[in-house]
Amino acid sequence: MRTSPNRLLATVFGVVYLLVGVLGFFVTSGIGFFATEGHDLIVFEVNPLHNVIHLAIGAALLIAGLKSIPAARSVNQTVGFVYLLVGILGLFLLNSSLNIIALNGADNVLHLASAILLLAVGISQDKSAHRGSVSAGRTV
Repeated sequence: MRTSPNRLLATVFGVVYLLVGVLGFFVTSGIGFFATEGHDLIVFEVNPLHNVIHLAIGAALLIAGLKSIPAARSVNQTVGFVYLLVGILGLFLLNSSLNIIALNGADNVLHLASAILLLAVGISQDKSAHRGSVSAGRTV
């Protein structure tokens, strides 16, 4: 894992997003699952659905980071692309009834920053390890 930027990033982001998902439940009691306005976790607004999404993404990243370079690379790219979409769509969903994950401006910044980092590492790093594992029919 030390030699793979994708595995390291997936593992670290996985732990962070799992932690955020768990901590989010401590501040969202008494709020609707799909509430368009959540409670603050530091400066980020969360609701129970947002917490569940953080847990799912954190688990996917952590599992991929611990599994292999190709898995980490694929999940980093996938989550990065999803966060890019969420970050862009979030700009239009603020103060809208469609904002079912209670996004705020800080969330959008975090999602866009996460997207850039995950995509940059997922696309640019560990290319030779990915090609080698596919052609050999095994995972690294």
